[in-house]
Amino acid sequence: MTGIIIFVCFFGFMFFAYYFPVSLYLNAVSNGVNINLFHLLTMRFKRVDPVAVVNPLIQGRQAGVDHLHERDLEAHYLAGGNVQRVVRALVEAHKARIDLNFQTAAAIDLAGRDVLEAVSMMINPKVIQTASISGMSKDGIQVSATCRITLKANIQNLVGGAGEATVLARVGEGIVTAIGCAPTHKKVLENPSIISQTVLSRGLDQGTAFDILSIDVMDVDIGRNIGAQLQKDQAEADKQIAQARAEQRRAEAVAAEEEMKAKVEEMRAKVVEAEARVPKALAESMRHGRFKATPA
Repeated sequence: MTGIIIFVCFFGFMFFAYYFPVSLYLNAVSNGVNINLFHLLTMRFKRVDPVAVVNPLIQGRQAGVDHLHERDLEAHYLAGGNVQRVVRALVEAHKARIDLNFQTAAAIDLAGRDVLEAVSMMINPKVIQTASISGMSKDGIQVSATCRITLKANIQNLVGGAGEATVLARVGEGIVTAIGCAPTHKKVLENPSIISQTVLSRGLDQGTAFDILSIDVMDVDIGRNIGAQLQKDQAEADKQIAQARAEQRRAEAVAAEEEMKAKVEEMRAKVVEAEARVPKALAESMRHGRFKATPA
């Protein structure tokens, strides 16, 4: 009987400790977070982990983020958001004096963006590198360039804004355009900054989740003489066309010659036929008396 009572008491204590997290409540109160113990109980019934809400709330309040409320964190948890990362992002933004409220941070997190990384990129801009991108200057020389792009996160455009892949694609397009506008490849070699100036002037960060701070040309290489190669290919194509036309004319001449030979043979046959008719005609004339031989 005593064992049953002990078991019931132990089970009751565990039940009370689970649904009434007193230690968590005392920790919150001791850290200046005013929260109702029964609110923690309702979190359990809502399938919300009180630890995942209260601990980030304590961290935020201790860091000076006063606009945090447990009900907002609870709603974000129920929506499938990462409460811990949102609060850490708000703490970093507060320390860096970046204007970021909970609603914006929660929206960024629910949109699938890493809000903590975004705040870090605002504090320490990120550097990405393009692949070697080739273009052709107006003199027909291929020029390849590699650039480094310094990006700063744009908090306002993180929801719905394009990502790094779009920035790289736009910068690549700008590099090709800048090289294509250069009168000669020597101009690009003498002043590689014309690439970065041209690209920056196009406003390529519009509609993206980033602000482009700078574009720096790392390397410029000279490739093939595409203009000369194109001229060579064109000349070879023209040569093949001329040869084809000459062959066609030769074939036509041979055909005409053979046709003339056939006509000559046809005329010869007619002459032979006519010569064969002469004796017959003479004999017929003599038979009918229309032709008399002259005495010698």
